[in-house]
Amino acid sequence: MPHPQSKGRLRALGVATAGIAALYMGLTAYDKPESLVRALMIPTMRLLPAETGCNLALLACKYRLYPASNYEDNVNLRTKFFGCDISNPIGLAAGFDRNGEAVHGLNDLGFGFIEIGSVTPLAQKGSPRSRIFRLSADRAIINRNSIDSDGYQAVAERLRRLRQTDGFNAVVGVNLERNYSSNTPVIDYMAGVKTFGPVADYLVINYSNAKDQGYNANSKNQLIELLEAVNIERAQLKPIKYVPILLKLSPDMTLDEMKDVAAVIDMSTCKVDGLIVSNATMTRDNVSTSKKSQEEGALSGEPLRQRSTTMIAQMYQLINNSVPIIGVGGISSGQDAYEKIEAGASYLQIYTAFVFDGPDLVDRIKSELSDCITEMGYENVQEAIGSNYKRYLPA
Repeated sequence: MPHPQSKGRLRALGVATAGIAALYMGLTAYDKPESLVRALMIPTMRLLPAETGCNLALLACKYRLYPASNYEDNVNLRTKFFGCDISNPIGLAAGFDRNGEAVHGLNDLGFGFIEIGSVTPLAQKGSPRSRIFRLSADRAIINRNSIDSDGYQAVAERLRRLRQTDGFNAVVGVNLERNYSSNTPVIDYMAGVKTFGPVADYLVINYSNAKDQGYNANSKNQLIELLEAVNIERAQLKPIKYVPILLKLSPDMTLDEMKDVAAVIDMSTCKVDGLIVSNATMTRDNVSTSKKSQEEGALSGEPLRQRSTTMIAQMYQLINNSVPIIGVGGISSGQDAYEKIEAGASYLQIYTAFVFDGPDLVDRIKSELSDCITEMGYENVQEAIGSNYKRYLPA
């Protein structure tokens, strides 16, 4: 007899397969597919279990079933991104496309850059279901999935093939993680740099997750050891290319821990090219008292917005704008995006709001952000970076 968990997975797969088939037929038959997505697809996904809905959205992107964006980015959003020219600073955060299966379709939607992962050295299955919970009233998601990953080699080969595709122009970063059972995190991250350095536009050291996996992520000495090692490994790639390395931080860090990070990345042997502020939170601040809100796991979405913006301002001040910050956490409008830029972010990422609102959100945020920049008297997005960071610092 099939195990109950296997039956559940088969049922979810069946729902997702039926959904993707219905979506395909609808999009090919309907003369305004973007209207169909808005009127039918997104509301339907909200009725499905959270993980099934996310999987269906990923499949739609993988098979490029969503209509490609025809929005022309305003020139005031153009910027440099770690050596790449991008038409806008809005990226997709890691977590949506863990294995780099849907990069083409995601690029169709108008993102300035796309981050895949987290990717682990060896393939691993995530936590038992149920593991993803949708908090609709809070516009938030709780995720306690310990990373489904195809492993470094499989994902790197997938990305390598993408790079060889005619007309491929997406800016793609890879978020690196260690296996849950690994006792050698430094070696794992070094292997990630070696494997993905030749095929990624940037790499992310997911420092924010290490503490949850039994590694003392808040130890200054261990951070030094980690960053020294990945810098040495990166140096071996130089005859081929220079790959930017970013450090992703937890919103639950104390001010002293943030100061430690600022001090470490100022060391010549521990350089990083940027910070990502921030990952999901383990706290339950600013959420309703529903039963789902008390589920274990990391929370992302609207309740994190203010906390992450405050942390962006704090890190911007602590590092004295020495490296760019990618701001992420609770962005669902152009105003949210502008506030993070004003606090010190050079670039932005969305995830939870994208899951809730669908592909239209990307163009809407870009349009609203462009208007905010103009209304505030700036010629371009770069002029607004950190322009009012003190406003967002804790009292």
